[in-house]
Amino acid sequence: QITTLINHKDKPKRSDKTLQAIQRVGQAVNLAVGRFVTVGEAIANENHELKEEMSVACIEARRAGETIAQLTDVTSLDHPESDSHITIFTDKTGVVKAARLLLSSVTKVLVLADRIVIKQIITSRNKVLATMEQLEKVSSFQEFVQIFSQFGNEMVEFAHLTGDRQNDLKDEKKKARMAASRAVLEKCTMMLLTASKTCLRHPDCESARINKDGVFHRMRLALEQVIEIVTDSRPNGENEMAPISIYSGIKEFKNKVEGLRENLYFLSKENLSTMLEVILEHTEDFTDSAYTSHEHREHILELSKQAKMELEQLVSVWMQAQNQKTKDLMEDLEVAILKTCQCMNELKREVHSAATSLAADLLKYHTDHMVLKALKITGVEGNLEAVAEYTCKLSEQKEQLVEMCRLLRHVSGTEPLEITCIHAEDTFQVTGPQIISAAETLALHPSSKIAKENLEVFCEAWESQLSDMSLLLREINDVFEGRRGEKRVYLSLPRPGKHNANLKALKPVRLDTEEQAKIAKLGLELHLLTSDVDSETEKWEDQENEIVQHGQGMSSMAYSMYLFTRGEGLLKTTQDLFHQAEIFATEGTKLASALHALSDQVHDDDKPLLLLEAEKLISMCKQLQITAKASAQGKSATFTKVDACILKTRNVMTLLCQLLPLCCKLLRKNKAGNGCLKPAPPWKEDRIRTGTNARTPERRVDTFGIKSLENHVANMTFLESK
Repeated sequence: QITTLINHKDKPKRSDKTLQAIQRVGQAVNLAVGRFVTVGEAIANENHELKEEMSVACIEARRAGETIAQLTDVTSLDHPESDSHITIFTDKTGVVKAARLLLSSVTKVLVLADRIVIKQIITSRNKVLATMEQLEKVSSFQEFVQIFSQFGNEMVEFAHLTGDRQNDLKDEKKKARMAASRAVLEKCTMMLLTASKTCLRHPDCESARINKDGVFHRMRLALEQVIEIVTDSRPNGENEMAPISIYSGIKEFKNKVEGLRENLYFLSKENLSTMLEVILEHTEDFTDSAYTSHEHREHILELSKQAKMELEQLVSVWMQAQNQKTKDLMEDLEVAILKTCQCMNELKREVHSAATSLAADLLKYHTDHMVLKALKITGVEGNLEAVAEYTCKLSEQKEQLVEMCRLLRHVSGTEPLEITCIHAEDTFQVTGPQIISAAETLALHPSSKIAKENLEVFCEAWESQLSDMSLLLREINDVFEGRRGEKRVYLSLPRPGKHNANLKALKPVRLDTEEQAKIAKLGLELHLLTSDVDSETEKWEDQENEIVQHGQGMSSMAYSMYLFTRGEGLLKTTQDLFHQAEIFATEGTKLASALHALSDQVHDDDKPLLLLEAEKLISMCKQLQITAKASAQGKSATFTKVDACILKTRNVMTLLCQLLPLCCKLLRKNKAGNGCLKPAPPWKEDRIRTGTNARTPERRVDTFGIKSLENHVANMTFLESK
């Protein structure tokens, strides 16, 4: 609105319409400023240390708003007595000055309000740290229960504050770091509870103390990182060193090479050579890795050698072109640029293949969690020798997974995914030794229920991180293949003019930004469920099975509906969404028919359960069809219908996640050993690339688990009786 006023052109003829429009804009600015300042003044009254600064900024903003309203009061200009009245037409500079004052004072209010938010987060962190210190020193169980209840409430408050802050962050890199830190705090809260209880129950046990100390240390690091992100600072004034990945190095190198087309003199040949050397140094992470296959290692070395040769040729032609710009030399330069970039693309493709094939094989191999199961069993048996043997195996597994994360970071493609890889690496590095100390404690005290519970909690964290890696691998592949945010196109996606001719008369509607924000959580849940379903369908050996094909089709359509909640993908309007929901429901009904057919093949004992699930599916699909076909008039009613369609689709997908493993189990049981699941291959040096089959965890969410944390706190009253 201010820009409209500033850019207004002063014309000799002023129609009533123009004068009224100018006055409306001025009044709107003044009203908006008034509302804004009212909030600022309320904040000032609640925060005395910044009250004076905030009040001054609010007064300046209000004065500027009123000035703009006065200068745009132009409706009386047609009257002779108003000649002496100063307006936007007689004093354009006055409006400019008022606008500048308004923008500077509004900015000042925002900065001060932001300082208050930061202070709230720091204060909340300090409370949590103080209570953690008390928890560390506690010696009686009763005292621990009381302090942990207080700690839980403080963590809930911290979770709310940091969650709001994370949503407000515009920098995707900071957002990813904040999400990683908050995920650590969420998981460590439960670990702190069981580790502390174990230490209290077994105060002389060294492994229990080590286990507890590890949790406290990790929580402190996570709390510190949150404050670093919020305050945009580093301890001791250090600058944050961003890790260099092969992908980012290749991208920057190619940009410089392609820039030679426009300017032959903007960088030196030494700069280019140094950039390539750094990239090739990073490829040594692959060639030196014990887990890189011989074939990948040879290809990477060959491409590294070729890259050096291509750069030498490019530099030679480039130097000649600097001295003499002939047509032939410029053509040779273009060829050299293309060949150099092509070689770098091939190197990028090769390291991607090496990293993702390793990750897929490792995730497939470790999906049965055999080492964790063995540790639990041998721990309960008190078999210290066997526990020692399996802790060595877990340490080997940890090294493999850490190496996998390091290599995936090089090919992740985006900074947020790089940070997720670093977070995963840290999680495996820390959780491995914590599982070992928890298992040793259980082996020393095999009858201890709390030691057993503690080991379970740490094993769950490990399993959860493995499952998260499956989703991360999919995202990395999506980025590499240029289909991030998209998915395979389902054939029945609505197209204008092809489907539902009777809907042509209806005005197509899109979700606005506010509606997208309201439905974001539901959309995210739908996204995670599609990952679960895809993981389950990948476990089937017979990919042509009718149940698998219907499941894959439903997953694809659900993903399109998730993209719609983000304003992306092929579904552009609400009518597209409703039509897709109808087709999704129809596909679900077809799946129910396939389940009925399967029930005829299974044993009598299993038939009732399968038929019951099939009837549930039919009922849910009918409800979805009714909702999708129901008429909705007006913006509010349409959004309610969208919300209902997404919710019911999510419910169907939840049921589908339960149905697929059930059907696979029944088929395997029925075929008496022929199996519908692929057996996990032995870990070999010469691996072949396979898809991941690690399932996405049921509890995975992108936000701090506030609900679960509140439940822990609420249930603390039962601890004493235990």
